[in-house]
Amino acid sequence: MSIPLPPGPIPSGPLPAAGGPARLGVTVIVPTYRRPDQLAACLDGLARQTLAPAQVIVTVRDDDPASADAARRMLDRLPVEVAGIGVPGQVAAINRGIDGARGDVVAITDDDAVPHPDWVERIERWYRTDARIGGVGGRDHVYHDGVLEDGAARTVGRLQWFGRVVGNHHIGTGPARDVDVLKGANWSFRRSAIGGKRLNTRLRGSGAQVRNEVDFCLRLRREGWRLVYDPLVAVDHFPAVRHDIDQRGAGHFHPLAQENATYNDTLALMAHFGPLHRPVFVSWALLMGTCEFPGLAQWARLALRGDRHAAAKLRATLRGRLAGMREWRGAPA
Repeated sequence: MSIPLPPGPIPSGPLPAAGGPARLGVTVIVPTYRRPDQLAACLDGLARQTLAPAQVIVTVRDDDPASADAARRMLDRLPVEVAGIGVPGQVAAINRGIDGARGDVVAITDDDAVPHPDWVERIERWYRTDARIGGVGGRDHVYHDGVLEDGAARTVGRLQWFGRVVGNHHIGTGPARDVDVLKGANWSFRRSAIGGKRLNTRLRGSGAQVRNEVDFCLRLRREGWRLVYDPLVAVDHFPAVRHDIDQRGAGHFHPLAQENATYNDTLALMAHFGPLHRPVFVSWALLMGTCEFPGLAQWARLALRGDRHAAAKLRATLRGRLAGMREWRGAPA
């Protein structure tokens, strides 16, 4: 199955003015699992870049030879390296790629995303504008059955003081801006900012491991690095089927997936907040929450709207919150 290109011209704009003449080498990491056709489209997009990546690492599970073959078929067009891994989950896959990255910049995208032709060039240019920039990401134009999920939001990638994470990366508009969180389908980091850090292996899940980007980005923010969201640093995202319990869409619900996602969210935010904000976050999370991670007030709202999973979502969310808080308390300082 091939992924059709979206209709219409790709949005364009001036590149940010770089501060120095020396180009930076960009390593691109693509974690993949059992999506060889989508992977081929992603790699084709990387082969069409206005600035060629210096290295492309495709991390492939050992039980997925079809994806490894799809990556190797691109060797005549891209500097592809296939990195095998026997551990499930996105965290291990991305960490395996970071271990092998040689570029000054490490860019990461999903196997079901197709980068716009100037994706690498825009990412690279941003890092030459300011040495304090540790991460750069942008918009992922999400397509469902070929139809763009449209919208416009000015608030993107922000962590509110009480603990609510505002995403909106897929509908972000306006100028580039500093953010707290980038999205895992379209993010990059200065390799010197990564240093010896890796994605958090304590996060739960066997596939997507939801909230792994929140945890990693907030760790960089605590060290004082700038994270920049630029809507023109863009990929087209065609969300594919996940091969685990964490399925996309409002109609899908699995109590363990809900518990795992809430646990990951809790662990990331408890580690990020200081002693004054942690009680505020815990109170808000348990009493209010969000539609994604409901507390008591949001559970009542979901129940009134007729959500048949409302009670199960609340129970799973509370289990995840308590487990995340216990794990945070037991973690080494």
